[in-house]
Amino acid sequence: MKTSVSPKVMSVRASILSSCAGSAVLAALAAFSSSNALAQPSYAGPVPSRAVVAREDYRREAYVKRVDEVLNWRAGLVDRKNPATMDMAAICVKLVRNEDLDLCSARVIELMKDPGTGPFWMFPAVAVACLGNDKLSTEARASIRTAWSRQLQMRGDTENHWAMYYTSLYLMSELYPNEAGSTWYSGKSSEENFAESKAYLIHWMNLATTLGQGEFNPTHYIGEYMIPMLFLTAWAKDPEMRIRGHMMIDWIMADHAASTLNGVLRGANARTDDVSVTERWNALASFFSWLMFGNTPPPANYGGWGVYFAAVAKSYTLPEVIYRIAVDRDRDYIQRDLKRSRRRWRFSDVDYAPVYKTNYMRRDYAVGSYQGGITDPIQAHVWDVTWAVPDPRGVNNTMFSMHPISSSQDMQMYFAEMPDWMTRGVTRENKPSYDSPDKLLGSSRFERVFQDLDTVIALYDIPPGTRFGHINGFFSKDLKNVTEDSSGWIFAQGGNTYLAYRPLAPYEWGTTWSWAKDKDKGDRRLVSSHLKNGTIVQAASADEFKSFADFEAAIRALPLSFKLEPTPSVTFKSLRGHVLRFTYGQDPSVDGRRVDYSKWKLFEGPYLNAEKGSRRLAITHGELERILDFNTLSIVDRVIPGRSDASSH
Repeated sequence: MKTSVSPKVMSVRASILSSCAGSAVLAALAAFSSSNALAQPSYAGPVPSRAVVAREDYRREAYVKRVDEVLNWRAGLVDRKNPATMDMAAICVKLVRNEDLDLCSARVIELMKDPGTGPFWMFPAVAVACLGNDKLSTEARASIRTAWSRQLQMRGDTENHWAMYYTSLYLMSELYPNEAGSTWYSGKSSEENFAESKAYLIHWMNLATTLGQGEFNPTHYIGEYMIPMLFLTAWAKDPEMRIRGHMMIDWIMADHAASTLNGVLRGANARTDDVSVTERWNALASFFSWLMFGNTPPPANYGGWGVYFAAVAKSYTLPEVIYRIAVDRDRDYIQRDLKRSRRRWRFSDVDYAPVYKTNYMRRDYAVGSYQGGITDPIQAHVWDVTWAVPDPRGVNNTMFSMHPISSSQDMQMYFAEMPDWMTRGVTRENKPSYDSPDKLLGSSRFERVFQDLDTVIALYDIPPGTRFGHINGFFSKDLKNVTEDSSGWIFAQGGNTYLAYRPLAPYEWGTTWSWAKDKDKGDRRLVSSHLKNGTIVQAASADEFKSFADFEAAIRALPLSFKLEPTPSVTFKSLRGHVLRFTYGQDPSVDGRRVDYSKWKLFEGPYLNAEKGSRRLAITHGELERILDFNTLSIVDRVIPGRSDASSH
């Protein structure tokens, strides 16, 4: 029996399939690399030094060296006798290096005979078009233009899809002006494509700089913003769009710098995946930390898409103030940011729900969260404690709990496909865990979270009949001294961090991950099958106590009272001496003062500050200050003698 597929489903699948095709090429290349012992020096080598590089010329030299490492690796994978090794990324690298230009032209002509569709095809194609505009043969350039005429391009349905789609269409329509609608897949003229693309990109930048980014702090999709914005900066002829692209790169990197611990992105993510939600380093975000800050190893294959950024990376210089935020810290700090959910289509009174994000960063660990609820139903990560490790590769250095809901209704809030297709479709689109009770990824409308410094309280009130009426707690294989105490606390140590995890309802242990290829790496899952439920986690540095036993004793002595019926509610005096009161569905309080989320700013902390709706971000570190002002499209750098991070906040 034939089944019909909605155009929306087809558009999403087209994008993902294009992405997967890229992954397949990378896998083939990785095998080729292995057989030819072509090294990825920084991936396989020692952890880079985390010493601050004070001199600008030294930082630039190291940055260019890292860029060249990526380009050398990708160029070295090309086998002239094996066309499969010459994909769009390889062509970009060869064009940058002025190598094998005849081969590049021939390969472009071949690839353009069967062009792909969707943003994951479009931005590599526009990179080849722009890099090869004065290097490819006339026939090769004509083949690219023809592909943009006859192959319908699907726009996709996510924020990153649209950033890639419209940046690509903007640059192509600028590259080929004054051409009729009959020569474009869209049926619109160059000028109409250009105007539509520019309008959307400015709209998106306005949203991100007034209400916050929807796909905030993504572990992988950071590349799908950084690459298009770099392309705008490098190739847009309109100076307005060049500076807008540059400012958005600074904006995203400043946010990234303040959210990383030794280069590893941790805390809440609008979107992550089944691997990096536990192995926090293993993500494209670490490629950008390595490239920009030089303080962590890059992931395998430089994250795949990182090659496209590297091809143009020498046109960008990271401001020192952002570099310093990432690598030069001498105190604990708390950063509160306002983000937003992805666009809602149903079951909501608002288009975008506010996301109140908290980060508490210390030398030994970081605690991050947002208030719970749904931001992205499939790939969100709401909270965690992540501890520092000397080498993050292969280490699952994190702890958290979550409700593994699977719900067509939740997806209908954000997607437009037919409901009957949604759950099954998601699991077939490179997101295998979505409909699994043992998953660790995704947000739930039945979870509420409150964080005060290094204490997290997560409460759950799950209606009967909900698909998967339990919560999962993640206990890493890399924890030591895991102790189930008679007090009800579970104590553990990760690196130099002491951890106390308090389940509020009975639990049992599970080990398998039904959706994973490697189902038993040694991690454990705390399973608590109670609809009204909760978790408290308290973290501390090991050097705050004489021994682990002293930490356990201190936690046992903390006043704690809670109830689960009729509504989960906790009163807890934290290790930091604050009395925290939190009831599911109500605003929390600290020492009797209600937390007023309505006063939350776009950014508030020692390094990043912006008012909601302002379109103006102040990035500061010590005496350094950079102001990104989208109202005036200006970047202002200042040195303020005597200023300190403490005095700025």
